Amino acid sequence: MKIKFIQFIALLLLLLVTGLFWGTWFSLSRSIENFSAAEFIHIGKIIIKNVAFPMRIILPLCILSVLLSVWWYPSRNSAGFYWGLASLLLIIITLLITVLIEVPIDNQIKLWTASTTPSDWEAIRAKWQLFHSLRTGTSLMSFASFAITIIFHSEGRGKKTL
Repeated sequence: MKIKFIQFIALLLLLLVTGLFWGTWFSLSRSIENFSAAEFIHIGKIIIKNVAFPMRIILPLCILSVLLSVWWYPSRNSAGFYWGLASLLLIIITLLITVLIEVPIDNQIKLWTASTTPSDWEAIRAKWQLFHSLRTGTSLMSFASFAITIIFHSEGRGKKTL
């Protein structure tokens, strides 16, 4: 029963992380080129303010819960275990993209004003958009992989087949 509870928590946290990235990609990234520098800065600062603190808690808890789900998975010789491991690796990649690429760009944007926008702001925006799309993809694949782990896992059976 412990594994089911941890899996539920992991799936819920993966849903929150993936939903945040997907929602931003779906509503902002697909039309980001249409925003002026002032609009981009304004929207960026609001999003950063809204998500920076909660994601410092949610994403590490998500990784921990997926890790525990994989660690306590009853059959390490099964497809479900490997799907869980894939989910863990993908969400860690998502974290690395966030911390190593996206957060430094966000920290730059927080300092910009409409009158102090750097001349290469569009290139910076394009880099942010590219890596945001990548981390959205890795988080979606992590969620899907973890869902497969849960769907195809039954504690009463040993090895699972797909």
